[in-house]
Amino acid sequence: MASDDRPVYQPKDAIGAAARSTMILGGAGLFLSAVQNSLTRQNVTGWGVITKTGGTIGLFAAIGGTFEFVRIAAANLREKEDAYNQAIGGFFAGGIVGFRMRSFPAVIGYGAALATLQGVFEYTGGKLNGYKADSSVDQYERKEQLRRNRRRPIEETLQELGEGRGIYGPGYNERRRERIQKRYGVDVAQNVTQAS
Repeated sequence: MASDDRPVYQPKDAIGAAARSTMILGGAGLFLSAVQNSLTRQNVTGWGVITKTGGTIGLFAAIGGTFEFVRIAAANLREKEDAYNQAIGGFFAGGIVGFRMRSFPAVIGYGAALATLQGVFEYTGGKLNGYKADSSVDQYERKEQLRRNRRRPIEETLQELGEGRGIYGPGYNERRRERIQKRYGVDVAQNVTQAS
């Protein structure tokens, strides 16, 4: 362990990961190219996936390979696994998208946009569904502890909100019956079932 109790960084294979990512995103690009080819107005043959809309395949493959290679290379050089690696990889991958526009501001703009998106996504946990709960804690006990920690006495809730809207204190039915008897002169039965 290092002096500040962080685990020692283990270098990763950037080329192997980049090749794997290139193949995966190249396959996604092939799928999108096939969709683009099927939606064209002209009658293009099946080879149109490669000849007419094949640039999508190359773009996706280049983005995937570039992002993964630069991300892992940055992590290996910095010997840290954090959001900056994602941002650096995102900048280079966004630059690939900007190259299609053939302008330097587009390269910088797309690179900065993707770097920001990737960096913030990784910094906030890197998951769309939030952080993973600790698996060593029993979920029932965890939820009971949360309920005990956040539960307020009914008297305090009634004092702040009053009765109604599904919140009724003890003796509510008697008070309701007395209030209706006083206002309207109608005696409400004790156990009245409501018609559905």
